[in-house]
Amino acid sequence: MANNHLIIISILLPLAFLAAAVTAHEVPAKQDRTATVVVEGKVYCQSCKYFGSWSLTDAEPIPGAKVSVICKNHKKRVSYYNAFETDKNGYFYAELKDFKMSHYLLDHPLHSCHVKLVSSPLESCNLLSNINNGINGSPLRFENKVLYGKNYNAVVYESGPLAFRPSTCDPETTD
Repeated sequence: MANNHLIIISILLPLAFLAAAVTAHEVPAKQDRTATVVVEGKVYCQSCKYFGSWSLTDAEPIPGAKVSVICKNHKKRVSYYNAFETDKNGYFYAELKDFKMSHYLLDHPLHSCHVKLVSSPLESCNLLSNINNGINGSPLRFENKVLYGKNYNAVVYESGPLAFRPSTCDPETTD
């Protein structure tokens, strides 16, 4: 009986040391790095002088303008929608939280997402224009911009620039 206990102890003791050695040298689990999709751009009020063209010469930025980012999956169903507001310089930085791609190529933001004008806080400049496809949906472009942080990567796409146009223009300013 004592021999049986001695045999069991002699088998289990090396296994206990082996388990302790493995846990002492355990490789830490790889931390997830979040890759976020970001869309940025600017919104302007087009000058009356260039009404009817895509020119943004003499255009003024619109603070508080709203744009929407719409993404559709490869089945043409809306997979992401959110509205974003511009800052005091007419700039928007739209972090697409909860954006998911069900197909790595067909649902890629460059193919599936567009930015559209929603509203302008300026009564004097609140008509939609289709400059850079602001009505139909401005496609995104990748300008090789990636932001790196600890456990965070943001791939930044650009849109636009987009513009509203004035609701009334004097005949002398359009010449």
